Amino acid sequence: MKHHYRVQEITLIVLILIVGGFLLTGIHTSSSEKVVKVGVVGTQDNPIWNQVNRNLKAEKAHVKVEPVIFNDGIPANESLSNHQLDLNAFQHYAFLGQEEKTKHYHFKVIGQSYLSPLNIYSKRIKNVSQIKDGDKIAIPNDSTNAGRALKVLESAGLIKTNPAKGNLPTLNDITENDRHLDIIEVDPAAIMKLLPNFAVGITNSNFVQAVGLNPMKDSIFKIAPNKDNPKNKPWINVIVARAGDQNNPDYQKVIKAYQTNSVRKEIHKIYKGVNVPAF
Repeated sequence: MKHHYRVQEITLIVLILIVGGFLLTGIHTSSSEKVVKVGVVGTQDNPIWNQVNRNLKAEKAHVKVEPVIFNDGIPANESLSNHQLDLNAFQHYAFLGQEEKTKHYHFKVIGQSYLSPLNIYSKRIKNVSQIKDGDKIAIPNDSTNAGRALKVLESAGLIKTNPAKGNLPTLNDITENDRHLDIIEVDPAAIMKLLPNFAVGITNSNFVQAVGLNPMKDSIFKIAPNKDNPKNKPWINVIVARAGDQNNPDYQKVIKAYQTNSVRKEIHKIYKGVNVPAF
């Protein structure tokens, strides 16, 4: 009998070790999943990143994206530089270039995401040709979008800016203003509501959609958001890593999971064709 009990004890111990081994293996697999922290501005792109995570899981990539939400892009770049983030995904090439120039960041673009239009709107007129001498024009009061807005006015044939200032000129860089337009910098979130006070206004598409308008249908001048148009290249949003990390295998898996048809569909679903995929 003692021998019989001894065999049972050994069998029980072996079973415990086997089950414990399986449990430990499961814990190890879960803990081995690499979390990639991506800085974003606002929550509107959360469904996109949820789709990226579904793609990563389907590919058994052992990588998961964790969006880190900021209210502004400035701290998102600071956090990437300080190694508090792995990547960020909120800015276009022009803003990135300005940040690198002024703050000496060492970043690398590892993928493109989407292109957002910046168009001209009005409550008074139907065409930019109707803008009169001395008319007031509202543009965003942040340097990046103000510079882009001036380039839009230039594309519309209303002003000219100093080519040496590149994609982000300031009001002081206007070299020709034959209609003596009074260009005023305004909070971009307020421009659509203030349109009756201006001949025209230029602001970001999310603020246009917030008042129930369609940035493509309800603008009086637009540059079609075609990623292959050289005029649009500076305004394509990008996914950014620190220089030296651009070939990180986990980050490359994130880009592969992002640049898919399923994410294209999610972008179209969220932005209703206004923002377009740039991959």
